Amino acid sequence: MDELPTFVTCPRAVRAVDFGHALVLIDYRTGNVQALQPLAADQWKATSRTGAIDHIAPALARHLLALGLLTPVGGPGPWAPALTVPSAHASWGSTEHPAGVTRPPRGPLTGTLTAAAALTVAFAATRRHSTGMRHALTLLTAATARTNRPATLQEAIRAVTTVRRAGWYSPGRTACLEESVAAVLLLASRRLGVRWCHGIASDPIRLHAWVQTMSGDDVAEPSSTHAYTPVLTIGDRHHQPR
Repeated sequence: MDELPTFVTCPRAVRAVDFGHALVLIDYRTGNVQALQPLAADQWKATSRTGAIDHIAPALARHLLALGLLTPVGGPGPWAPALTVPSAHASWGSTEHPAGVTRPPRGPLTGTLTAAAALTVAFAATRRHSTGMRHALTLLTAATARTNRPATLQEAIRAVTTVRRAGWYSPGRTACLEESVAAVLLLASRRLGVRWCHGIASDPIRLHAWVQTMSGDDVAEPSSTHAYTPVLTIGDRHHQPR
């Protein structure tokens, strides 16, 4: 069995969210998500203060190293603490969330075709095995860098609605990740900027991607989106063209 390193760190691409009853690690290079129960979470937090791996049980340490959620380093050093989020009150499965799909309203064919092209690019980026999230983030960063003014709420709503209309006819899976990436791309094609958000909620632990205006308005989202805490955002700093 391989000998464990003496010191480790948490890669910058990994974000940690502490709900109290669980600590969730999200790797934005691979899209891998790992939830640690309280005992394991306490060991991760103890290690985060010094970098010394002996705070973590060997089996857990090997598991986190194998997943790339920890990486060996040459000496001691702390890393950023987890984002602390109050856990939702236990609903015992009784909390209702929107389900089903509502058919988007009809719209111009030209706009739908343009949105379909944006969805195709989003599909190509997100479908790559183990690197889809990293490629999606690279694409989003490049797109937001090309904008020259923030989209208004109405402009952003039209873009999201048009993407959903195109997704209605798509033979592939069009979930929140593909939809939100495509909406950013569609707006960026008109040099309009929005904020892309990826967040997490508890009870149960779940992830969601959505779009906000630069002023912080959620775009064409149900009220249940307020349960999600943004963990990663792209487009917060508006880019001016060179």
